[in-house]
Amino acid sequence: MAPLADLAAPTAGPSGVPEVGGGEAPPGADGLLKVLKWVAWSVTALCVAGLFGVAARMAVDHSKGGGREHARGLGFVLGACLLIGSASGIVGALV
Repeated sequence: MAPLADLAAPTAGPSGVPEVGGGEAPPGADGLLKVLKWVAWSVTALCVAGLFGVAARMAVDHSKGGGREHARGLGFVLGACLLIGSASGIVGALV
């Protein structure tokens, strides 16, 4: 039988949130990272195409005076470019 002093001794239990660090990628994650890089490249190419599209509409509609629609379209495309460019930083800040 254990002495009474041993039973009353404090036990080491969990203390706070465990430190997980940067984590480790699971096996086979290289394929997923390759797909994410392809998606990032494709979306960047679409943003460039969107800028070309806005510029083309501006050139065609120059005489009609539709400046507000073009500025709105340019704002959406530039907003998408900012979101794409800062996506990894946003995710890194949240994780």
